[in-house]
Amino acid sequence: MLPRFEIVRRLRPVSLIVPGAEVDIAPGEIVLLPQPSPSVAIVVEPDHRAAAAFHLGGMRLGIDLVGGRVVLALTRGHDTRQLRSRRHGTVSSPATRLALTLTGTHLTALTEEAGQWVARARIDLTDRVDLRDPDVLAHLRVEGHGARVQAGPFGQLGLRDLRLVTERDGTPVRDADRLLLSATSAGPGFFDTAHTSVWSLDPDSLDLRHRSDLFFRRPDKPGVYGDHATHVVRDGDTWLVATSTWGDFRQDDPTRSVRATLARTTADVLSGAHVLDTEELALPTDGFTSVGVWDPHLVHTGEEWLVGFASARKFFRFHPALASGPALDRLTLRGAAADRRATEGTTILRVGDEWRVLASDGRDGRRGQRARYPVFDLSMTEVGELAAPYPTNLPWPTLAHTDRGWLMITFNGVPATGPLVGYGTHGDLVVQREVRPD
Repeated sequence: MLPRFEIVRRLRPVSLIVPGAEVDIAPGEIVLLPQPSPSVAIVVEPDHRAAAAFHLGGMRLGIDLVGGRVVLALTRGHDTRQLRSRRHGTVSSPATRLALTLTGTHLTALTEEAGQWVARARIDLTDRVDLRDPDVLAHLRVEGHGARVQAGPFGQLGLRDLRLVTERDGTPVRDADRLLLSATSAGPGFFDTAHTSVWSLDPDSLDLRHRSDLFFRRPDKPGVYGDHATHVVRDGDTWLVATSTWGDFRQDDPTRSVRATLARTTADVLSGAHVLDTEELALPTDGFTSVGVWDPHLVHTGEEWLVGFASARKFFRFHPALASGPALDRLTLRGAAADRRATEGTTILRVGDEWRVLASDGRDGRRGQRARYPVFDLSMTEVGELAAPYPTNLPWPTLAHTDRGWLMITFNGVPATGPLVGYGTHGDLVVQREVRPD
């Protein structure tokens, strides 16, 4: 039996540049700063001028703070196009820092006001330069003008899609006493501005530390992608990294889809930054309509692989499912809770001598299937419910047993950077502990 939980902490490690990866740039200089992935930021402390720019693909992508307004300038040769947001481009209080980010295909200008980052201008560069081309990224140059200029790989505005890094049998991988977690590092916008990161968490003090960032090459198209909703599994001397292809998802694309991929690597994915080659992780959807699958979670029972995932009959109507098989390329459908319409975060957990599948019923579900954590058996028949507070958005039920009892690590839908960039900048990491009797 699983206990009742209560929220004990909320954590929000906002950092536009990965801590420890900052490079100081002399103001006014243009410096080569090659990147393995389309995820980079420049941060400027203003003096008499505050400006920054990326140079890549034959273009200068710049930002200036002029008279309290943020101006984006895109230059190719002698042709410059200036962009200002009428509704969001004016700074509402003195800016202590100015930032320019490239995440996915998006260029975003931000100002730090009253201790909070606010997005002031943004443009999608899809039709102007291929930001996923490694040759383009290898020639990236940066410049900045101000009292201090720093650049480096983009960090995160929030964390979501938390999963434990596990052994193949589902037990947590630890670094000394610290738990290891994969997460989606939120960018300034929708899913295509995010990427996968790895963190460590002290289960007692709840100290959270960044470890690494993961990006992916697809088996069917060129480029580097910030795919996320990821599970990292140690399988002997090899790491299995199962992820979801959200890195180029576009809500306005009528052919949009999401699927699962799998990387196998001996690289140390727990530190540094990595671009991983992937293969298709074919998840079976026999017997129901599916336009996309995501949230893979892998466990080997000692007899077979179990893979939990979410499947959408359309965007966005989705439900949890479970596959099994002797190998990850020979999976068959074990069961599906196809009566759901807003349930994801499928997570396999051993409870005592039994395997259980946990999931998250979002607030758009049917009556009786909203804002709760259902528990299923391996046929995907509901057998219970996790007694835990349900934050906003669609928090995943990630559980670890510690010396102080069960710990639950999840997230909420609290956004960052204001209204310009819309959905996708969430959330807080929400920590819950089991409630023990006095």
